[in-house]
Amino acid sequence: MKRRDFVKLGAGAVLLGGWATGAVASTSAGSDFDRFRMAEWRRNRQFAETPFGSIAYAMRGSGEAALFLHGYPLSGFQWRGAVEQLELFYRCIVPDFMGLGATEAAPGQDLGAGNQAAMIIALLDTLKVARVHIVANDSGGAVAQLLAVRHPDRVRSLLLTNCDTERQSPPPAMLPVIDLARKGRYAEEWLMPWLADRNRARAPDQFGGMCYADPANPSDSAIEMYFGPLLATPERRRQVEAHAVAQGTNALAGITPQLNRCPVPTRIVWGMADTIFDTANIDYLDRALGNSRGVRRLERSKLFWPEERPDVIAEEADALWRKVRS
Repeated sequence: MKRRDFVKLGAGAVLLGGWATGAVASTSAGSDFDRFRMAEWRRNRQFAETPFGSIAYAMRGSGEAALFLHGYPLSGFQWRGAVEQLELFYRCIVPDFMGLGATEAAPGQDLGAGNQAAMIIALLDTLKVARVHIVANDSGGAVAQLLAVRHPDRVRSLLLTNCDTERQSPPPAMLPVIDLARKGRYAEEWLMPWLADRNRARAPDQFGGMCYADPANPSDSAIEMYFGPLLATPERRRQVEAHAVAQGTNALAGITPQLNRCPVPTRIVWGMADTIFDTANIDYLDRALGNSRGVRRLERSKLFWPEERPDVIAEEADALWRKVRS
């Protein structure tokens, strides 16, 4: 199958590369296929021992390295659909940030975006990966921007989706989360009820309705993958809250002049129905980035659209990476 034909197949593609062969089912609450993905993801999970802790990651495929940075309070499982497509041609590295997913942060470790970026460099060094393309969403976009300006020699390109910017970090919708986390109540009052009642998690005024366009999302399997590890122990509950509290400080303050000088080619793809980050961030990023490769706007797509529309990620990433290479 030719690369061009493959990316056009999108989310209905035939999956190869060690995951499955067959049509992709819709990501719905009863999706057996997402349950299969969860089992595969857990079987293929690896851990890298670093000074920052035991960093969980998945690595699939071969070729140029591509790094996928997830949002809050998600994990690398967010990128499963895109990786299934891109692993045919690229080495996809998908970590869980400190305080999220299956990563076990070192005791007392600061979980701010700057230290998350330093952890990513330590992970790449452990894996002996010199340079990566980066795809990022939500708070992962803040880490991606820090990596691009602090380590431009390690970043081949950026594909930024709805995410933090200097002008909006954190977004207003995060303030209640940060406030509850400071009081030690976020995990108990929000995450526990969502994990216990998946339909409540998907309600219009809850996590799913705010961040996903499809009312069937996130799937039961995704909810289990995202929230289960965060509630497993008192220490993990403390860490997910510490991660939220760390977002109360704008890690991107003063970054705009550095982005102006940043040589990293960057493409912006933004969901226009996002209720978390306002659309003014699109033009800000396009102006701020010294090597912007333009903007694509997706109607009726919310914050976590990369999970719902992995075909768009695969198409945009492959196109950007081929242009960077040429």
